[in-house]
Order: sequence, then C-alpha cells, then structure tokens
Amino acid sequence: MNRQEAREKASALVAKMTLEEKASQLRFDAPAIPRRGIPAYNWWNEAPHGAARAGTATVFPQAIGLAAIFDEDFHGQIAEVISREARAKYNAQAAHGDRDIYKGLTFWSPNVNIFRDPRWGRGHETYGEDPYLTTRLGVRFIEGLQGDGDYLRTAACAKHFAVHSGPEAIRHEFDAKATPKDMAETYLPAFEAAVKEAKVETVMGAYNRVNGEPACGSKTLLVDILRGKWGFEGHVTSDCWAIRDFHVNHHVTDTAPESAALALKNGCDVNCGNTYLHMLQAYQEGLVTEEDITRAAVHLFTTRYLLGCFADDCAWDAIPYSEVDSDEHDALAELAAEKAMVLLRNNGLLPLDAKKIRTLAVVGPMAASDLVLKGNYYGTSARSVNLLEGLRAYCAPLGIRVFYSEGCDRVKDRIENLGQPDDRLAEAVICAEQADVVIACVGLDETLEGEEGDTGNFSASGDKVSLSLPESQQRLMKALAATGKPLVTVLTVGSSLNVPEGDAELLAWYPGQAGGKALARILFGEVSPSGRLPVTFYHGLEDLPEFTDYAMTNRTYRYYTGEPLYPFGYGLSYTTFATANLRAGEREVSFDVSNTGAMDAETVAEVYVRPLNNPDAPVNPVLAGFGRVALKAGETKTVTVKLNPLAWTVVNDAGERIPVQGQVEVFAGLQQPDAVSERLTGMKCLRTVVQR
Repeated sequence: MNRQEAREKASALVAKMTLEEKASQLRFDAPAIPRRGIPAYNWWNEAPHGAARAGTATVFPQAIGLAAIFDEDFHGQIAEVISREARAKYNAQAAHGDRDIYKGLTFWSPNVNIFRDPRWGRGHETYGEDPYLTTRLGVRFIEGLQGDGDYLRTAACAKHFAVHSGPEAIRHEFDAKATPKDMAETYLPAFEAAVKEAKVETVMGAYNRVNGEPACGSKTLLVDILRGKWGFEGHVTSDCWAIRDFHVNHHVTDTAPESAALALKNGCDVNCGNTYLHMLQAYQEGLVTEEDITRAAVHLFTTRYLLGCFADDCAWDAIPYSEVDSDEHDALAELAAEKAMVLLRNNGLLPLDAKKIRTLAVVGPMAASDLVLKGNYYGTSARSVNLLEGLRAYCAPLGIRVFYSEGCDRVKDRIENLGQPDDRLAEAVICAEQADVVIACVGLDETLEGEEGDTGNFSASGDKVSLSLPESQQRLMKALAATGKPLVTVLTVGSSLNVPEGDAELLAWYPGQAGGKALARILFGEVSPSGRLPVTFYHGLEDLPEFTDYAMTNRTYRYYTGEPLYPFGYGLSYTTFATANLRAGEREVSFDVSNTGAMDAETVAEVYVRPLNNPDAPVNPVLAGFGRVALKAGETKTVTVKLNPLAWTVVNDAGERIPVQGQVEVFAGLQQPDAVSERLTGMKCLRTVVQR
C-alpha cells in the first residue's frame, strides 16, 4: 500500500469519527472505537538494540557498541532481525487481545542525536559523535526496521529532534542554543537523511527548547524544516510528558490547553503523556480547530494503514512467534558482540595462551552482572551469558581453574552493609595471587550512566560527573595492579572512561546477551578484536567546554584541539596490517589493505577529508567513508569505500552548505589521521590531495 492510498483510507475513516473520537486517538494510549472496528493501539514501543520491555527478545549490544562495528550492511541485518522479532511478538500478542504498552508496531528507535559530550548519560543509546557515521547507521537501521514489502514491517522513529544531548538533570527546562552552522553541520544531517533517504515514518521531538522554542512545539523544527524543507510525510510524536513541560518548566505557555494547542498547531500528532487530554478544552477555548485535530488523526491512521493494521493481505502478519529468541538470532548477537569490542591497549598479554594458563582470576563488580550486558531499553533475554559465565564455560574443558571475587560494589564502599569499607578487597587480592592472569571486569551500567529519572541513577540524574571509575572500583584496580600479576582490564561502559591500570584493556561496551561468550573468544584469541571507537576517549573533563554549551568548539574529534586518550576511529588488533596504493575519486576511494600478521582478522577502512585553507571547514579531518574488510593471514584486498557526497562541501556561519573550491586532503587507512592514532598503532594513513 502506498502512502497516498493509506492517506485516503485514513481520511475516510477519520471523517466518520466524532470530534471526541478524533481527539482520543492523539494520545499514545489510543482507546478502541468499537463502532468503527478500531482496536486500541499503544504508540509507545522501543527497540534500539532489540525489541524492548515486552518480554522475551534477542538482546544485541547497546547502540554505541553496534556503532563501533562500523558496518552498514551488518547494522541493517541486525535491524531486520529486531523488526522480525518485534512483528512476530505483535502478531501473537494482538491475536490474544494484548495491546498493552510496548506491544505495538511503532518503535521509538533509533536515537540519532550526536554524542557531543562524554558526560551525557544517554549517549550509549546513540551511534556516537560523528554526523556521517550516525547518518549511515541511522538510515540502515530505519530501513531494516521498516522493511521493503507492500506494508511497513514496523515503523521506525528518528529521535530526539533536535539538538538534544544533556544535561539530563535540566532537560525539561533547558534551552539548547545552537548556531546555524552547528545545526546544519552537526545536529540535523542524521535527521534529514532519516526523512529524505530512509523515509522514516516517525519523528520524536526532544524535551528541551531549541533556540528558545520547545522542540515538541517548535515551528522552526516541525513546520519549517521537517515538513516544509524536508517534505516529511509521516507523523510526529512528543517525548514522554514533554508537552507538559511547556507550561510547567519552560513557561512558554500558561495552561495545559495552551500547551496542547501549541504542540498540535506546530505539527505534533501524538502525545506521549497526558496533556492532550486537554485537547477538547483547547478546542472549546478556540485554541485549536477541528481541522487541526483531524489533520493529526489522519497522519496517525495513515501510519496504521501502512503497517497493515486494517489489512487482510499483509505478509508480515505471517511471521511466526518461533522467530523470537531463535538460535540464529543468538548467534548473530554473539557475532555482533565480537565485532563491537575494541582493544584499547595491549603490551602483548593478549591473546591469552590457553596452553600456558592453569588458573584465571575473574574479579570485579561487572563480572557476574547480567544488567551490564544490556545498556538500557532492552528486552528479556532467555540466553544471557554474563562475563564470568562465558569465561567459566570456555575455561572448563581446557582444565583452567577460575577463581572469582566481586571485589567491590559498583559505587558503595562495601558490599555487606555491616562490613567494613572495602570488605571484598582482600578476597580479590587473594584470587589474584592464586592466578596466572587476572581479568578485572569494571565499568558502569545503566544505573550509573543513563536517563534522567531511571531508578537508581547514581549521580547527576544519569550523567557522569567524571571520566574515572567510581572510587570503589578505582581502589580495586590499584590493589590488583599492586599484586604484579598480569592484568587484563575489561571495561563495560557506553562512553569515554579513563582506566589507567592493566597490561591490556578491552572495551566490551554493554555487549548484549552473548557478551560473556564473545569476551572469552576474544581474550583467548579465537577472534581478533576489530571494533573502532565511535566517540573520542578523553583523559578527563578539564579542557572540555561546559556541559550546557552546545557550540561545537573543542568538541568531538572534528573540533577538539587537545590530545585524546584514545581517538575516534581507533582500535587495535591481534594481527598487523599494511596499506598502499591510494586512489581517490569523486564518489569513492580505493586502496589496498594487507594482513601482514599470522592471524585471520577483520579491520575497518576509514577515509577522512579536509579542505585546505578553508575557514568554514572543521579543525580536523572529517570521516567521509568507512567499510569493514575481512582478511586471512597474508591476504591483500583492494578496498573501495563510498564517500559521503557532503564531504566535498563545507557549512558557513549562516548554515549554508557550499561546494569546496580548491585543494582537499584525502586520508585513507585503518584509523584517523592524527598523531595519537599513529603513535598507538604504529601506522600512518595514506594521503593525497584532490583539486576541486
């Protein structure tokens, strides 16, 4: 069914409704209208890395981990699996009359906000700090969710539109101020591509104001840009209880009816929250017209028709429940976790030689945690293997004894309330003393970095206050390092963190249900790590701008002028590579990549560009293309990387995108062309200059 046909059917159906019935359908928990054969529908659902919050589903690595894979095709494959499981669950649940929250077909994913500041607690829901990487992965995720049949398999949502990345504590009252240049260059490209290329069905507004206007009622964003400039044809949803913020926190209106009217008039079709319960009062007060209400209702029923909700020929209705939690999907989750993990440093300790190790100490508060596998917005995995379980299962048939100690609490100074401070520290040291190698599993989870209001957020409403481990974990790491035993740091986190201890450091992210299995295979060299950082890792917060400053100056790898701890695009391998023969064209770049080591491995080809002597260009070279390549030991392949068409443009202070005139540096390699990456990898990028 095409959109025109769906809109005509929606218009005809809505025309038969009373005003009260139309208004009732603008709530996220839209009630049934039995006389018209319309079942209840709940618009609120989530699926950033698996169908979430509605029971059993495959749990993939958190979004930031998926971004670290740097692979569009693989990302689309994961999104398709998520979508098929979600549709299977919907088909079965709807047949049983279960139309509860998180059980519809409209998924409020992906989050394509730019992770501009490492303090932001929700950053791990995103694809990182780079607009182009975020754009490409966002497009492929949307396409994977929505499918390519006669009907939408599910409806995706680009959120949070726009300019939204903390602070969480003040998001309901904050005014994010961004220049026209930063809007056009950084904050809007992923949303524009979601609309114009991926044909995303839903866009969600943000909590904050943007340059003075509340995002969920912004004429600039929703009317002028989204529908006017970009031609968006789907529907707009508010973030949850964001419209209430108009009068309670932003004070741009005085009453709930005024807030409902402002949002509706400027194109917000469905309210996650309860402010649209005041829509009829807004109508009675002359703040909205019946035409306004009708327009929004038609948008929403157009989506439901496109999803096949009222059809008897929708092929997606035949997806069986047996697709949920399948062996194949579990294998894909394990593969994703393997591809996502990033080797940050290694003095030669990794990979571990199973023939030389008889005892292993697995220590730390994240080792036996199932929560740390998940990130946030997750389903219930029936197959979770935490880090300790994965290592035990791997070591058992090899005859390797595993000692375990929790070591410390995630944040508190003791585990037992009646114990003394550091009451597991001695045990951790004892385990280390027994072992040939120590694996320290430390980091954060969704209770330490996450969304404002989430139960248990430790500090700053889910945002981080430093780039160090909690003090309890710092003391553990120092004690383990003091034993002198070979020490591998396994870091579970969704953002930049500086952990200096350890002979080797592996970034596991929030690795999903198969995280433990993937970790064991990587540590023991079954698989070479191949993930790359989609965010910059900083030494600390000292030289970063204020968290509330949305200017891009000195933010992200594109504008940062300091020396990073680990750069964007960086990651080590167990093998060695060489590159040669760079050929740069207008639409693509090709070069040769050789695996010069003794182990089969994957790596990531990265292309960066920088216009020379152009005052409108970012400070540093910018990612213009990327792609994965698998190489057997000794193998050479010619890699061809498609380039971002916007790579040959710059954005001026007025927000205008201008073609570059003059010379452009083109860098190609397996990393960013910066001094720190060169020092850490021992490799330099290939370089050429293109005249335009």
